[in-house]
Amino acid sequence: MNAIYLDHNATTPVHPDVLSAMLPLLKDDFGNPSSTHSRGRSARVKMDEAREQVAALIHADAREIVFTSGGTESDNLAILGAARALKDKGRRIVTTRAEHPAVLNACLELEKEGFIIDYAPVDEFGRVQIEPLSALLTDETILITIQSANSEVGTLQPIERIGEIARQRGILFHTDAVQSAGKVPVDVQRIPVDLLSMSSHKMYGPKGVGALYVRRGIPQLVPLIVGGGQEKKRRGGTENMPGIVGFGKAAELAARDLAQDAERLGGLKRRLRDGVSVLPGVRFFGHPTDSLPNTLNLGFDGVDGQTVMIRLDLEGMYVSTGTACSSGSVLPSDVLSAMGVPEEHMRQSIRISLGRSNGPAEIERVVDSLIRIVTDIREKQGVPS
Repeated sequence: MNAIYLDHNATTPVHPDVLSAMLPLLKDDFGNPSSTHSRGRSARVKMDEAREQVAALIHADAREIVFTSGGTESDNLAILGAARALKDKGRRIVTTRAEHPAVLNACLELEKEGFIIDYAPVDEFGRVQIEPLSALLTDETILITIQSANSEVGTLQPIERIGEIARQRGILFHTDAVQSAGKVPVDVQRIPVDLLSMSSHKMYGPKGVGALYVRRGIPQLVPLIVGGGQEKKRRGGTENMPGIVGFGKAAELAARDLAQDAERLGGLKRRLRDGVSVLPGVRFFGHPTDSLPNTLNLGFDGVDGQTVMIRLDLEGMYVSTGTACSSGSVLPSDVLSAMGVPEEHMRQSIRISLGRSNGPAEIERVVDSLIRIVTDIREKQGVPS
């Protein structure tokens, strides 16, 4: 039987149209967009077109898009760049312990520089609690960084409300939209956000390229990479032209198919959830309604999630036990821990993230396999089913 890929929050396959858009840049159209001859100018035009495509996905102005090497660099540029630019104004930053490691580790780096990180609590679904977050804000707070969607459990955050609070207090607001951009509507004209991170390979584009939305009018970020002044001196280095053009095409396709994909994947997710619900002792982590349409995090009493993942892998079904950026770690999930999930239940969790290639027949196969595998593990361990 064909393999079933169910780890789209970790990465996605490159869409055929994206590959077709990239190939000329890897062959004949290899010009450097900083060159002033005709081949360089041609590359500049293609890069500008891609910038427009990425900007259109989030309803931004193309001049507000900075190309980076991916979501991690975008998060780092936003957090480190903003904090270092505003350090004379204040040294407090507000985030949560349920953020992606790219955010949490950037904050840890700032702690070494004398910044204070304040952590807003999240509820049992992983949603940030507004009143406690507001209570953390002081005259020294210069940045709030809260993801728009959680990669592990899929929970969507109330970023509009957070952005409104930040705007009222004159505090910069950054959101990591790596998981939400291309899956749910993201509109920077509606959301009061100053900085927003995106990644190409989460939306069927190539790896190694991302973008940071930088709202016009905010203070100049301190760059992480200095060089020849590319990206309006916000990110030095010759631009990754094949990746950028591929990202542009991927963003265009994501914008075109967003509503249709969300509806279809949401239906598959409900079918998957309903199918495994016949098993006793199944738990679901994350918000039941305000979540990504493709993401389901679940666990089974008495059954180790890593064991389930390996058994599914042997059957050609690929799921995750957490964020792919923490692969190899045997430590409990920071996200589930922040949600107050007991460690025993954390170790039982697996993440299934659906994508364009998945269909109803595959979901039925996955449900059947999960029921069989969980039942078999419980029987061998003497755990009641």
